[in-house]
Amino acid sequence: MIRLTALLLAPEAGARLRARYLDYRHHNASWLGATLGCLWVALAWLLIPLEHPRWQQIRANHHGYYPHIDAHRPRPLDPVRYLLQSLWLVATRPMGERKNVDWKGLKALTGARGRYHQWMEDLPERMSKKTEHINHKKELAHVSPKLRKLILGVVVGCSLLLALVCVTQPFNPLSQFIFLLLLWGVALLVRRMPGRFSALMLVVLSLTVSCRYIWWRYTSTLNWDDPVSLVCGLTLLFAETYAWIVLVLGYFQVIWPLNRQPVPLPKDMALWPSVDIFIPTYNEDLNVVKNTVYASLGIDWPKDKLKIWILDDGGREEFRQFAKDVNVEYVARTTHEHAKAGNINNALKLAKGELVSIFDCDHVPTRSFLQMTVGWFLKDKKLGVMQTPHHFFSPDPFERNLGRFRKTPNEGTLFYGLVQDGNDMWDATFFCGSCAVIRRGPLDEVGGIAVETVTEDAHTSLRLHRRGYTSAYMRIPQAAGLATESLSAHIGQRIRWARGMVQIFRMDNPLFGKGLKWSQRICYANAMLHFLSGVPRLIFLTAPLAFLLLHAYIIYAPALMIALFVLPHMIHASLTNSKIQGKYRHSFWSEIYETVLAWYIAPPTIVALINPKIGTFNVTAKGGLVKEEYVDWVISRPYLYLVILNLVGIAVGIWRHFTGPENEILTVWVSIVWVFYNLIILGGAVAVSVESKQVRRSHRVEMKMPAAIAREDGHLFSCTLQDFSDGGVGLQINGQAQVLEGQNVSLLLKRGQQEYAFPMQVTRVMGSEVGLKLLPMSTRQHIDFVQCTFARADTWALWQDSYPEDKPLESMLDILKLGFRGYRHLAEFAPPSVKFIFRSLLALVAWVVSFIPRRPERNAGTTLPEPAMAQQ
Repeated sequence: MIRLTALLLAPEAGARLRARYLDYRHHNASWLGATLGCLWVALAWLLIPLEHPRWQQIRANHHGYYPHIDAHRPRPLDPVRYLLQSLWLVATRPMGERKNVDWKGLKALTGARGRYHQWMEDLPERMSKKTEHINHKKELAHVSPKLRKLILGVVVGCSLLLALVCVTQPFNPLSQFIFLLLLWGVALLVRRMPGRFSALMLVVLSLTVSCRYIWWRYTSTLNWDDPVSLVCGLTLLFAETYAWIVLVLGYFQVIWPLNRQPVPLPKDMALWPSVDIFIPTYNEDLNVVKNTVYASLGIDWPKDKLKIWILDDGGREEFRQFAKDVNVEYVARTTHEHAKAGNINNALKLAKGELVSIFDCDHVPTRSFLQMTVGWFLKDKKLGVMQTPHHFFSPDPFERNLGRFRKTPNEGTLFYGLVQDGNDMWDATFFCGSCAVIRRGPLDEVGGIAVETVTEDAHTSLRLHRRGYTSAYMRIPQAAGLATESLSAHIGQRIRWARGMVQIFRMDNPLFGKGLKWSQRICYANAMLHFLSGVPRLIFLTAPLAFLLLHAYIIYAPALMIALFVLPHMIHASLTNSKIQGKYRHSFWSEIYETVLAWYIAPPTIVALINPKIGTFNVTAKGGLVKEEYVDWVISRPYLYLVILNLVGIAVGIWRHFTGPENEILTVWVSIVWVFYNLIILGGAVAVSVESKQVRRSHRVEMKMPAAIAREDGHLFSCTLQDFSDGGVGLQINGQAQVLEGQNVSLLLKRGQQEYAFPMQVTRVMGSEVGLKLLPMSTRQHIDFVQCTFARADTWALWQDSYPEDKPLESMLDILKLGFRGYRHLAEFAPPSVKFIFRSLLALVAWVVSFIPRRPERNAGTTLPEPAMAQQ
């Protein structure tokens, strides 16, 4: 009352409010927003001592604490946004800023929660100290693989037997809630612990919840009295069963990656085997193939035991002449049956090496490739194939179109960073067509590269495994190549993979037949089932519409029970995968990858299941350009239809909220929330289809190594090479750059103890940063440049480990922003006749997103002070 009186009597109060109103209008706020802004300020002054220095701190750093709220352009519901953001600041403490910001006051405000967070943060360190006697032996890495598998089997078996008791136990809603709350608490605790056994515990918890969910779905959630509900419910149950099977098999596949290390070669080089390097090509540009050949020429291996072959299925004269110029073998076929597999099999008739190494024509090997891989062939006489990662130094369409290159693990990182390493534990690594070494004897024994399917590589390794030969995988990138340049080419490649894996599943099913261990059968089956995800993903994207549009109960149960079973299943699976896959696949990104591909891999996989002999091999284009940014309307059309369908579902859901039975209101809103989630994922799929410009033929590779430049007058300047491509380099001069644009210089690089000079021209000088363009070089100079850059042994070694760890909440916000970005692009690129629809949708999504709390920004002026609210 006193503050109200003071406000009314203060002569300057009206003037201040009038000045604030004019300030709002000056910043283009509407008259309603400006009026309401003044009203909110007056009410806030009545309730909060805004003149207090502690509150002045918050006001001074407004943009840091409330980055999504414009203080100069108030909106009617800004108080709600302030409230949500303030609660978020109190409930969460930015761990990454702890060194720069004093958050002790916030921890004191949150009391027990602050102490809990501190305890949880210190838990990994405490566990590491208590398990030093285990960690120094790398968690049983010193024991034999057989004993390790036995220990793993005993731990998992006992845990699963205990979990099975909980799967079929019926609970009422309260008991179910308490049970799941306990499991969730244990999962949050265990997730912080380092090591493999914590991952095993999370797997057991996840399987307990997920198996309980599937049991409940089969026994309690089908409406047998309504044919429409039954059909829709069984359709969704099919998709969920598929997802559950893939989840269970995936846990098995990656639970204990082997992390194989190189085996030293004998000191006597006479014992080293002879190697044929095959570089198959069909229609690629010679410039793409040159770097692979130049790098192969520099591989550290006795020259009398190494032979390089260009396998030209295009029969081009310029390739023949190039092979002659660089003194490598050239093979061309007059017929072209069986595509790449036939090309390699034709060369096998001519080559005589003990080992065969195969590189796609754009994959540039490092000089250490053979020394890192061949030692295992001498140690294990039954080893049939050694595979290394497919690493790409150019962004794939997802990375380029979304601006996530080297910020988020790409689509292939999970497979080559974790899955293949997990397969290696079970002796189930399979050949991937490139960057691999195969023993010639076993390859001849199985009839060469398989030609019956379009994924000849995986089929060949399956045949080797059936003959009793082993496989190996080394998770150290020893070659790098070009990713697909456009989304349509990327999808075309995945269609071929999907069709081929399903063809193998039908024609040479790993679950049946002789020669495979049960663990190998599981790993192969899961790899093939993965490519059947198209139909289940489309079912998930449309499932809630069955209730909203058809009034079909796809899950015949109360909304509360649906939430108590579905949410824990999803949360535990997310937490467990985040723990296991965090370095290789961030949470929720699989939804985007699978959604983009779903529509396109569903038809060919269904056809392959029915008739596996239908389908042809297609070559993936590499090295192309995207000259203008555009929306690939052909690719995105199916997802636009799904967006419209889901929007209709939301409209019908809102109508049913007001007109439907009262006991269905909660179910309606559960369905609407599901539809909103699907719209976010579909928005992300649309965002990927906006092709960004790609006008560089030479992709830059970031790498720091010492170098020097020499002017024509003889002056030398030391520098650090920051990036390179096959067109030029970027340098950081150690000191002041004393070169001019257009000046010719020599770049000096070392390879081992030998130094090389390359002719360059200065194209850019910005302070100490200098850009150089490669001038025409001789063949010998070009070979030396590739071997000093792309083919260095350490060029790609750390790339797979450079991604940040997964943080599920931050990843979820990234996906939300990505979905919003997709609709923004639709509003920008859509035809004028439908732009209004997309702009209206965009405005609605932006309004919803504006209420979501954000992390505080540290770079909004100065470093954030201790929160004033914590000082009260």
